Amino acid sequence: MGQFTHNDDGTRRSLGVLTAAQRALPVLTGAGVYLTNLLHPGTPWWEYADVPAWAALMALTTPVTHSLNLHTLLPTTDTPTVLPETLAPADAVQQAQPATYGDHRSLQWAAARTTGQTHLAEVHLYNDGHPDFWGIVVAPAGETVPDLGDTALAGIFDLPVGTVKLALIEGSGPGRKLLTARPTLDTATAAHQDPIARIFTEKLARPGGGATGMHLTHYRREPNRIALRITAPDGQMIHLDQKQIARSLDYNDTSLIMVETDGLGDGLISIYKTHPLLNVREATAADLTMAPDGTIALGQQPDGRIGRVPLYDPQMGAITDLYVGAPGAGKSVTLLHVIAAERLSGIVSIVADAQDGMSLPEVDGRVYHFGKGVAATAATLAAANDLGKYREKISAANGWGSFDIGNPWPLVNVTLDELNRILSADAVVPRPFRKWVTGLVGDTQSTGRKLGLGIRFAAQSIHLADLGDKDRIRANAKNGTVWLGRTNSSTTQHMARDGVLPPGVELAPIPRYFGTGGNAIDAAFEGKEADRGPITAGMANIINGGSLYVNRTWNARKANKTYPHLINLMESAPIPRLTADEDRVFQESYARWLAHAEQLLAGDDEDPAGTGGGGVAYSSPATALNDEDGEQPAAGSIKDRILDLLTGGPLALKEIRRHMPDVAPGSVNNAMTDLREAGHVQPAGARGVYQLTN
Repeated sequence: MGQFTHNDDGTRRSLGVLTAAQRALPVLTGAGVYLTNLLHPGTPWWEYADVPAWAALMALTTPVTHSLNLHTLLPTTDTPTVLPETLAPADAVQQAQPATYGDHRSLQWAAARTTGQTHLAEVHLYNDGHPDFWGIVVAPAGETVPDLGDTALAGIFDLPVGTVKLALIEGSGPGRKLLTARPTLDTATAAHQDPIARIFTEKLARPGGGATGMHLTHYRREPNRIALRITAPDGQMIHLDQKQIARSLDYNDTSLIMVETDGLGDGLISIYKTHPLLNVREATAADLTMAPDGTIALGQQPDGRIGRVPLYDPQMGAITDLYVGAPGAGKSVTLLHVIAAERLSGIVSIVADAQDGMSLPEVDGRVYHFGKGVAATAATLAAANDLGKYREKISAANGWGSFDIGNPWPLVNVTLDELNRILSADAVVPRPFRKWVTGLVGDTQSTGRKLGLGIRFAAQSIHLADLGDKDRIRANAKNGTVWLGRTNSSTTQHMARDGVLPPGVELAPIPRYFGTGGNAIDAAFEGKEADRGPITAGMANIINGGSLYVNRTWNARKANKTYPHLINLMESAPIPRLTADEDRVFQESYARWLAHAEQLLAGDDEDPAGTGGGGVAYSSPATALNDEDGEQPAAGSIKDRILDLLTGGPLALKEIRRHMPDVAPGSVNNAMTDLREAGHVQPAGARGVYQLTN
């Protein structure tokens, strides 16, 4: 990519890239700047990806705003900038002796009879010391660049036939075309010189680049996206770090960098120019009607594909799902779409909202059952558990080994929102009550699959402390669908690495607003308020079956504090219900357990365990009480709490023990050792002081 001039004795010498470009073009044009900045540190990657084609395209478009971290590469002087469309027409080109290699090729083009009034500008070498080059052919205003065959093009430059090509530039008219001449670059060399491959190697695959040691096998370019197909070396696992990839490419907005893997050796990196999910349409009844494979369309992926999630697995049976998101992340609206889909698909929805029904008011009176409040949520779960035991008893009596929808029972999915209000160690509920509900969740997860009884619970984090200190709850949830929206905790990545995210993927947290990027730092430096883009509600990483993709839930417009479109979708189909015998079992069980839940919340530990309708043995809180091992938090929960403490900065181990008075000092020490061996924490200088690894 250099230029050549001559010494006094007539021998050629190579100029630096920037110097050559300045000598070749008194005023740098857009395309020239993109090329001359190729691979220079600190340059935004998008502008020169896929040179020459992408650079030529970018030279014809307006600069991208700094707010999206795609600032232009033009000089910061007062020198006016000339873009290719404003270059002088061919008849204004002065005939002069060539001072550079580019001038020489431009004069050859101008001298040819077949080129008409067009002229060749922006000539750049692919590599120093080789005659291979590219440039932009410009026609006079209102005219087109002629279509020339391989023989005519080769004759202009006296190069082998087939080595010179003329092609349209994406996004531009026929008045400008891209000329490429590659007489010496064979396939292997071309692949080595390909700008995207080179940038991947030098920026991402390098140590600390975010895709260290990985291989680029293929790429594709779209108007708003460049997709990189990645594979791990033989015998190694794929590893892609979203945040580090963004840093390596000088992207301040990590939401414009998205990664997917198969959990083994293959992955995909998508780099976007502007966020593709700013505007998502509303759901239709067809979107939310379950397909034969058990899935529904829950939203849109960044590349335009529909994001599908299962309500049921025809091979495995009912499923366990976990929906995680901070307030404002779009968790409740996403659950409303799922519940509407169940009604449209003939699935019985048993729903409870521990926040007194405030999170899901639209489902009140529109599903088979809706429990509102902490006591009602516990009773709903207990009654659903008894429903499963009833089905288990009938199945055993008839020798049924599997569940078929509608034969004889409908599919039932239990949705429990704001469950952290019960399971969290900070929840204001008696410990026996929390133990009871925790045990019921685990039991329903374990037994519901073969009984057509799925369970979906929603919380604000995936910390074990928020899931009743139960590793089993989180482990079972990852076997279904995990909807991981924006969370408040900066330790989400550590928790995800403990069993939720697929191997080899490290994700940056979803920001609260689109397109803010580094604006907050810029604003803080200048003493101003940071600009805020649209909120990212509904954005989530969806993990299912070891795969991960980014999705945004269908748009839902709010009016009068509800979502009328979702209400209309729900009311377009009848409410699916249990069979008569099942209805009796559930209703009697719910009434019994609601009374018991209220007693437990009031501090009365009386156990009303017994038998109810149809001789079914009802769930007992005693069973759930035995589900806990001692009074100390689970080992995973202790690690969660340590990581949370370290988000505020390095701490001495003795200080960490002081902040955890309910945990034995030896357990804190053991947890810290495990975290250090797993690479989550590291020494912070002084002896006994630790900090988060990243």
